[in-house]
Amino acid sequence: MSLIDSPISQVTAFAPASVGNVAVGFDLLGHALCGPGDRVLLRKSAQAGITIRRIHGCVEALPREPKSNTASCAVQALCDALGIKPSIEIEIEKGIPLSSGLGGSAASAVAAVVAANRLLGANLGPQQLYPFALAGEAVASGAAHGDNVGAQLLGGLVLATPDRLVSIPVPDGLTAVVVHPDYRVATRDARKVLTAPFLLETVVRQSTNLAMVLSGCFQSRLELIAEGLVDVMVEPRRASLIPGFDGVRQAALDHGALGASISGAGPSVFGWFRDSTGAADAGAAMVAAFARARLSAQAYLSPVQSAGARVEESR
Repeated sequence: MSLIDSPISQVTAFAPASVGNVAVGFDLLGHALCGPGDRVLLRKSAQAGITIRRIHGCVEALPREPKSNTASCAVQALCDALGIKPSIEIEIEKGIPLSSGLGGSAASAVAAVVAANRLLGANLGPQQLYPFALAGEAVASGAAHGDNVGAQLLGGLVLATPDRLVSIPVPDGLTAVVVHPDYRVATRDARKVLTAPFLLETVVRQSTNLAMVLSGCFQSRLELIAEGLVDVMVEPRRASLIPGFDGVRQAALDHGALGASISGAGPSVFGWFRDSTGAADAGAAMVAAFARARLSAQAYLSPVQSAGARVEESR
């Protein structure tokens, strides 16, 4: 198969930021955010192979070697599966800060495979694109976990197993507030604090909380979500990596959050609210809590049921 089989010469795709783990679903649960995201442009090239021509936006210091970049690795994985020898150049516009806990590495990979799917005329669905985006994400994070990738591909709240994506319904109006401080926590560093074994009772309690959240989502019972949305396993080990975390989390709870925790590997912190009423005030209080820790921060308000990746332009 050749790129010549497709009449399209250039495609731009967008993938949104996301909340990974969602407190109780480590490496399994994530949801998309309305607002920031990454754009990736793929263009047919006369040069054999995959070339990264440009990286711009809020992050520029990313690998340009195709074997080390999440976007190019995701595209290469798709091409390998389709039996295509690519001649593609890539431009990446980063809208998600580096090491932010908002799924930035995943978003570049997801936007890239969505664009490649259109450019190559493959017509694959999100479930079929999942393993290729996952291959790209693994380059940056050191592990093939799909919590961000799955949410960015499908949109909304998603349970991502190693080989399957499951959309999880959420109660009408469920709203997320995510606050991102001007600070970095590298995913690889955040995973290092999790290497020691966990007590069995802790694992059981976390599993119970995950079951409560999922049951609450399927039954639209906010009281079940509020009871379960507590991370007793990962958050206690990562909280010290984020200056002011305890105060930020408490600010969310004091303003009516059903629960609040670390987004992905951090340092971003999210809270879930029954609706958008008062959520903006909660975001302001969380920003103020980071300020008390001498960190500037930005708040994003988003429906949990937000759209996933999309093609923005093809020609």
